[in-house]
Amino acid sequence: MKLEQTDLPLLFSETVVPDIFFAEYLSQMPANCVKVYLYMSFLAKFDREIKLNDLSKRLSLPLKDINDSISYLDTNGLIIKKTSGYIVPNLQEITLNKLYKPNLTASPEKVEEIARNKERAKVIDHINNGYFQGIMGPSWYNDIDLWFTKYDFDDTVMIALFDYCFKRSALHKNYIQTVAEAWYNNKIRTWNDLELYEQKQEKLIKIKRTIAKKLGKQTLTQYEEAYIEKWVIDFKYELDVIEIALKRTLFKSSPTFEYINNIITDWHERGLKTPNEVLAFIEQRNKQKKDTKQLEKKVAKASFEQRKYDNLSYLYANSNILNVEGEN
Repeated sequence: MKLEQTDLPLLFSETVVPDIFFAEYLSQMPANCVKVYLYMSFLAKFDREIKLNDLSKRLSLPLKDINDSISYLDTNGLIIKKTSGYIVPNLQEITLNKLYKPNLTASPEKVEEIARNKERAKVIDHINNGYFQGIMGPSWYNDIDLWFTKYDFDDTVMIALFDYCFKRSALHKNYIQTVAEAWYNNKIRTWNDLELYEQKQEKLIKIKRTIAKKLGKQTLTQYEEAYIEKWVIDFKYELDVIEIALKRTLFKSSPTFEYINNIITDWHERGLKTPNEVLAFIEQRNKQKKDTKQLEKKVAKASFEQRKYDNLSYLYANSNILNVEGEN
C-alpha cells in the first residue's frame, strides 16, 4: 500500500515562526529586515527560488533595501549564504548551540561558581520578570552574566542599567551595551558610584539650561553642549565662573560659543579657579589696559609737543634767514 501526502493549498498552509525570533531578534531588527526575513521563510518552506528584483517588487521595497536587509540577516545569522542562494536556518537550533556549547569547555570551578551565585540568579530573575514579562530570551542570561564579569557592576547597578534602558524604550542589546560601556568608563561600579554620577549629570543639565536661558536660546546644539561639558567636567568650573564669561558677551552683537570658550580656556590655562581669582585677573588686566592707554596718551602728547617745538624752531630759523636776506 502506498501512502501519499496531499499538499495543502495555500489557503490552509502556514509558516511557523519560532518564539525565539520574537524574544531574541525582533526588537533589534529594522522593519524592512523583518519583512524580508518573513517572506524568505515563507519561500524556503516551498523550496522556491526568487530573484532579488522579483523580491523587490513582491515586497514593494527598493532593491537597495532588499540588499541591505539580506546583508543584515546574513551578518546576524538569520540566513546562511550558499553558492546558489540562501538557507533559512532553524533559530531554535542556533540558540541551543550558543547556550550549551560554551558550557562544554567550562571548567568545573566555573560551573561550581555559577551554581553558587544565587544572588546573581535572583538579579537575572528580577530582570526577566520586571522587564521581559517572564519571557526573556535564553541568550540574555549569558549576556547578563558576561556584563557582570566585564563591567564589574554590583547587583543594584545591573538592575538600574536595565531600568534605565527600559524607561527609554530601548531594551535591546546594542543600546544596553553602549550604556554599560559609558557607565564603566565613568567609573561606575556600585550604587553609590551611580548616584554620584547621576547627581553630576543632573547638575550638568541644570547648568546647560541656565546658560541657554541667559543667552536667549531655546535649545543648544550638540557642539554647544560639548563646550559646556568641557568647562564643567574637564575644567571643573562652577556656574558662577562661567557666568562671568557670559557677562563679557554683553557688548557683542552676536557672541558665539567659540568666543566664550576662548575666554574660559584662557582662564583655565592661567590656573584661575574661583570667581575671585577670575575677577582679580580681569581687574588687573583692565588696570594694565588703562595704564597702557594713559602711557600712549603721554607719548602721543610728548610727540606732539616735540613736533610743535621742531616746527617753531624751523620757522624761527627761516625767519632769521629772511631777515638777513632783507638786510642785504
